[in-house]
Amino acid sequence: MRIVAYTYTDPLIEKSPAIEIWGWEIDRVYQDLGGRHELDQLVRDSVDQSVDYLLIRRLDELGASVRDIRQVLIRLQSLQIQLITTETEIEPQLNLLQLIDNIQSDLVSRRMRQGHAHNRLQSLPPPGKAPYGYRRSKDKYTIDKSAAPVVKDFFDRFTIYGSLRGAVRYLEKKYNKKIAASTGLRWLSHPVYRGDTAYHHDEVISDTHPAILSRDEAAQIDRLLRRNRRLPPRTASAPRSLAGLVNCEHCGQTMTVTTVSAPRRVEKYLYLRPTNCNRQPKCKSIRYDRVLTTTIDRICTDLPLAVSQANLPNLDGFKAKISQEIVDKQQTIDRLPDLIGEGILDIETVDLRTYKLKTEISQLQDRLAAFPPVNLQSLAQAVSIRQFWLDLSESERRFYFREFIRSISIDPQSANLALQLQFIF
Repeated sequence: MRIVAYTYTDPLIEKSPAIEIWGWEIDRVYQDLGGRHELDQLVRDSVDQSVDYLLIRRLDELGASVRDIRQVLIRLQSLQIQLITTETEIEPQLNLLQLIDNIQSDLVSRRMRQGHAHNRLQSLPPPGKAPYGYRRSKDKYTIDKSAAPVVKDFFDRFTIYGSLRGAVRYLEKKYNKKIAASTGLRWLSHPVYRGDTAYHHDEVISDTHPAILSRDEAAQIDRLLRRNRRLPPRTASAPRSLAGLVNCEHCGQTMTVTTVSAPRRVEKYLYLRPTNCNRQPKCKSIRYDRVLTTTIDRICTDLPLAVSQANLPNLDGFKAKISQEIVDKQQTIDRLPDLIGEGILDIETVDLRTYKLKTEISQLQDRLAAFPPVNLQSLAQAVSIRQFWLDLSESERRFYFREFIRSISIDPQSANLALQLQFIF
């Protein structure tokens, strides 16, 4: 018994499947990429050496039209080859019209995907409504002058305070623009606002249309988003700078900020107390101002020493290497049209290769943007001045605390408030 398999792959919309997908002992696998030369070879080989079973994924792989598929099926039937599909089941009770209808549906789906793929090669916008802040023109997104300032103000607010929910509330208050927090998060991370276009499988092409966010602003937003993921929920927008950072050494619980006021008195006092403390007696609360002052003093003392002892990588070297890779790939793109004139490559192959190189450049640009914008050692010296922290507002102080501190551990029972800082590096 001889068993062979056949696959057809359009390089614009899919990758060639691995041989292991069949799960059978296959005598030979015929694979076509773009054309169907191997299918013709399969038929010729079947004349010389009989084939019992032919495995395919779908019937639409046998041709570009119903007529082509019908001719191949007739030829296979004349050779007494039994056809087996692995992704679509051919039911015996289907009549010819139903079978043709199923094949036609698969072909229409493939043509639509091919059309979208050709648009991707030309860096055209994907189908659908343009994102808020943009309008859809013939071949790219253009900035909507009435909506783009709203989006830009939202980004600026988040960059200053690092609070997603705070930026959402600000948008509603100033512009009466109501969006969900999930929508705001999608705006912050969406490539379209950075001048890039995202396609399926998270493939991104850079600089396809005017950007609302600069590369530096987008990199800062990405750092803030990564930083906020380390924090407990809702503490990123908390009004107090120590919220979500302080832990109790004894019970291991996060300490929350609580407000206490005496009856018939205007004064209010802030305390840090452990949540869900299971010790008896429970761990004591601590005055917020006392912890804040001690934290600032400890930062000024420990931060320069921690930075000097940290084994920090050579970021300048990494940046230079990635920048050179971007230049090399761009030079390759510039040389591709010459290969068409020399008859080495055709237009379709050049378009496909250009698209792949552009997605690789976008990935390298994302890696480059993820590096810190300034030298940490120089910054550590600048922020190790006590007056710097005292001059900041609570929201500004919250922003800078989260740039350096991962967590703060305190001993509530200690008379001198034993406090340990864990930095993010």
